[in-house]
Amino acid sequence: MKQIAQNYKSGELTVLDVPAPVCRPGGVLVRSLYSLISTGTEMMKVTEASMSMVGMARARPDQVKKVIDQVQQQGLVTTYKKVMNKLDSYTPLGYSLCGVVTEVGKGAEEFKVGQLVACAGNDQALHAEYNWVPVNLCAKVPDGVAPEHAAFATVAAISMHGVRRAEVQLGETAAVIGLGLIGQLVIRLLVAAGVQAIGIDPVPDRCRLAEKAGAVAAGAPDDLDTVLAELAKITSGRGADHVFLSAGGNSNGPVEAAVKLARDRARIVDIGKMKLDLPWNAYYEKELDVRFSRSYGPGRYDTRYELEGIDYPAGYVRWTEKRNLESFLDLVARNELDVATLIDGVFPFDEAAKVYGDLKDGTLKAIGVLLEYPVPAEDAPPPATKTVLPGAKTPYVRTNEKGRQRIAVGFVGAGSYASSMLLPHLAKLPAADLAHVATTKSLSAVNAQKKFGFSTASTDADSVFEDESLDAIFIVTRHATHAKLVCRALATGKAVFVEKPLALTREEADQIAEAIATTGNDRLMVGFNRRFAPLLGSMRKGFGAAAATASTRYLVNAGPLAKDSWYLNEEAEGSRFTGEGGHFIDTLSWWADSPVEEVYAVRGPEKGDVQATFLFANGASGTIAYLTGGNARFPKETMDATGGGRSARLDNFRSASVWSGRGKSATKARGGQDKGQRSEMEAFVEAVRTGGPMPISADSLLATTRATIAVGESLLSGRPERV
Repeated sequence: MKQIAQNYKSGELTVLDVPAPVCRPGGVLVRSLYSLISTGTEMMKVTEASMSMVGMARARPDQVKKVIDQVQQQGLVTTYKKVMNKLDSYTPLGYSLCGVVTEVGKGAEEFKVGQLVACAGNDQALHAEYNWVPVNLCAKVPDGVAPEHAAFATVAAISMHGVRRAEVQLGETAAVIGLGLIGQLVIRLLVAAGVQAIGIDPVPDRCRLAEKAGAVAAGAPDDLDTVLAELAKITSGRGADHVFLSAGGNSNGPVEAAVKLARDRARIVDIGKMKLDLPWNAYYEKELDVRFSRSYGPGRYDTRYELEGIDYPAGYVRWTEKRNLESFLDLVARNELDVATLIDGVFPFDEAAKVYGDLKDGTLKAIGVLLEYPVPAEDAPPPATKTVLPGAKTPYVRTNEKGRQRIAVGFVGAGSYASSMLLPHLAKLPAADLAHVATTKSLSAVNAQKKFGFSTASTDADSVFEDESLDAIFIVTRHATHAKLVCRALATGKAVFVEKPLALTREEADQIAEAIATTGNDRLMVGFNRRFAPLLGSMRKGFGAAAATASTRYLVNAGPLAKDSWYLNEEAEGSRFTGEGGHFIDTLSWWADSPVEEVYAVRGPEKGDVQATFLFANGASGTIAYLTGGNARFPKETMDATGGGRSARLDNFRSASVWSGRGKSATKARGGQDKGQRSEMEAFVEAVRTGGPMPISADSLLATTRATIAVGESLLSGRPERV
């Protein structure tokens, strides 16, 4: 299928051939009829992508701060590679469309094949021929509503939520500053609610359009006195009960105008994205109530609502984002809201790149722009969920011979970690053929294919497991999926690499052990990369045999999680330590050359903090302090070892020192921080190619996994737990 995408580094905007998404549980597969270009939000993103690196930094100071913190923790080289990897990727555009349901996933039976639906979401309702949309971001279109009008539903929901945030009442008066698409819809919603509205915008045509939609008056900001005079007539001099800020840009003019328009104790609602430097005295004197309106409504940015389909009870949250979509469609169906006059152009989907270019350079001056998608013939095959790279070599049929020159590799998942820390190393190995990659998002698969040369890109994980040409399968997906996918991959007889954690529960660990025993396939590797780090290896060599009885301490300055991180969903994905702690336990176990026998853990002062003590089978001991409340620029990982008259310290994989007798040896990393991913990939590929032992035994992998799980058990029980 085709999809619009933009490279944020180069600014290139193009229509790509990508694999169509598969229909997953909890949602529906939708064939697009019309999608709406947001001339505000989307064009801002398109404009940012054409800026220089300095311009991008100025536009996103929040991201610059994150990068600076990463440089302090991870070093300049590592941070640069991660940032460039993220920038030099195709990103999707679009978030509002109307289409036809072509397939219904389990749990989405409220919809039917052939049904007309309006869809929302900047990861779901994209400018693409097909989209998978979860149930709470999808609304049935009532009979009589044209699909090109229903395509406005998401942007209308944004406007509607803004109006609801103001808590308007019948007979009140409101001013709308900024009469772009959002502002025009706000005017129409206010009029439908019985509120007298005036508008302000520097473009005369937009002012006249607002007046035709029912605004009492509309004028330019440089003629504010005229607008204020009209407002005084309809409010007996009181001023507006509500002022909506739906403009954009870096001017503080809208904020300053708002205080002049507002009555005493009025509500100011910010819907747009603009400079918001409030003149304190003016806002204080009128005791203005400033409110923000967050996107489509309650449910936005809540993964459980948007992706898992868990609705909020109407008795507690009357207007969710889905109910806002439905409310807009109902108003259009009852002819109480007109959007036809907002449509300035309908263009074929294939011309999308030109349309964006014309909007950007001002050739096309428009408020509402729709893209129309071709209707496939009745006998057309279903959309392909695989794409093959032009010129790709024909995959060979996998054999079990040892010592072959090259191996074929397949990936299930290719997110940020895989794309920045695994695939760049694999792509450079002469013995590895990157043959097949599957991700749930079409562009993620194509990004991996174009960057690293995968022959085949897919949105269906089944296609990787069924690919007979592969020698090894990498599983780099969310934590909750690992154990099930590992068991399935082992059953294929291929070598398996899975990122940590191997499992989230003892039951899952037992299932993997059973799969190994049943299939006879123990060709398993987990991404415990620290033991492969060159600095750590040289430090252990310098420490010598005393490591087997040493006492070790690992301090992890984990830091807080972003509010939208999927790690926060502990019910589904396990605790943060369960997901990451295996790295550090494996390192201590490797250092002591012994598995963990007993664990005792206590919580720290911050949520997510863990402090755990480990006793190893050979008598060695170690502690891990996994802390989330430290300074973002303090080194993330430090490790100390003591024993046999020797001491050693690893400082964030950037330097290592060993003290022995009266001497001290110190080593610094060359070329930036190296946590061992490159050496780990080399070791795994070589083991698969030659048929030699896996870099870490399956027994060790399972022992570390069970020790990680035992940490959580000890936190709950308050006592030591046997592994």
